Amino acid sequence: MRRVRTLIALGFAIGIAVGFHWLSPTALAKTKISPGAEIQADDNTVREIVAAFHSAEDFLQARNLESLMALYSKEYSYHGLKKEDLKKIWHDLFANYHRISSAHMFSRIVVAEGKTPTAEITCTGVLWATSDAGQRANIDSWFEEVHYLIYEEGAWRIRGHAGEARKGLQFGVAPHPFF
Repeated sequence: MRRVRTLIALGFAIGIAVGFHWLSPTALAKTKISPGAEIQADDNTVREIVAAFHSAEDFLQARNLESLMALYSKEYSYHGLKKEDLKKIWHDLFANYHRISSAHMFSRIVVAEGKTPTAEITCTGVLWATSDAGQRANIDSWFEEVHYLIYEEGAWRIRGHAGEARKGLQFGVAPHPFF
């Protein structure tokens, strides 16, 4: 029994180490689909959605606020934040941080076809940056967050995220407005 517990603990530790390596600041510009992910979309649509997240990373590295904001739907809404609110947040991040990067691991992609296709992406990820003081900072992180996307003006755009606003923010954690 003791050996079994030791093996389980070792396996857990290795899994955590691999997970943290994937989410580490050196694991820049990663958008991946997890093995065994639930996919309810055709291959082309999945490629387009992943490409949108790769574009976001390119725009972050180029500090291109206007192109980054084009990835958000004109209908963007999350806990009262609208697209213009999000633009101010990104502007402030660009003003105070550099080497901004993200990592995304999709575990579920469900696309609803129709006149205006939509998608729900279940994602675990992180947004990192380096402060002007040279400190690497975790700006945002999320686990199994659902991103809502909409096919708008010929491209997939972020429309919002699932989840209820917390009654009281614990330890200064803000709601996840970014990706």
